[in-house]
Amino acid sequence: MTARQAVRAVAVLAASAVAGGATTWWLGRAAAAVSGNRTAPWIVGRASGITAYLLLVAVVSAGLLLAHPWRTRLSRPNQVTRIRLHVALTTFTLAFTVLHVVVLATDRYAGVGWRGAVLPMGAQFRPVAVTLGLIGLYSGLLSGATALLAGRVTARIWWPLHKAALLALVLIWAHAVLAGSDSPALVVGYVVTAAGILALAATRYMATTPGDRLAVAHPPAEGPPAARPTTARPTTVRPTLADLRRPL
Repeated sequence: MTARQAVRAVAVLAASAVAGGATTWWLGRAAAAVSGNRTAPWIVGRASGITAYLLLVAVVSAGLLLAHPWRTRLSRPNQVTRIRLHVALTTFTLAFTVLHVVVLATDRYAGVGWRGAVLPMGAQFRPVAVTLGLIGLYSGLLSGATALLAGRVTARIWWPLHKAALLALVLIWAHAVLAGSDSPALVVGYVVTAAGILALAATRYMATTPGDRLAVAHPPAEGPPAARPTTARPTTVRPTLADLRRPL
């Protein structure tokens, strides 16, 4: 192990220790705050749902940045680190989503139940809003599953399906607004996050790519179609989980 690798390992362990300590402290404070409260499961379910939503916003933002034409302007962190961050955020999103679903499915006060947690229109509490969240969950799982195919099958198969993450975010956003916007602060948060994602997506899909600039600089020559030279247009490099095997 080199000195650089040793420093990096120590930094990871220190960060993990700090994160673990902070999480333990936060959970202890949360447990003390809701101790003896009949609606404690509901409060935990709401808190985990809001956390999962914010993490999903971060996941989609990281994904858009990974494939953004402007990503080459940033030298740090490198591409592999960005992918690892994307994967880590996805893992935490799944964890808090599972907590959100399980707590509300087992809480009689919530009016969701296991039927509402797995079947559309099966919840007693705001069935339309819960169904939107359920479909968004399934879309997110599809998007995450396709990422596992990266590097194993052609990008034409997994990449379009992976974009279901955007659909998942839209559905989860609607679920949050319809089922959990009982606070003005939450409404403001939903509006701000939606505006941020829309702005980032607009720059992602409307930005000029290297292929666009090449086509403008070297337009096809006039003449019969068969005689026109073709200009190869570079495709956008799509990051995959296979990049994680590359050294930092």
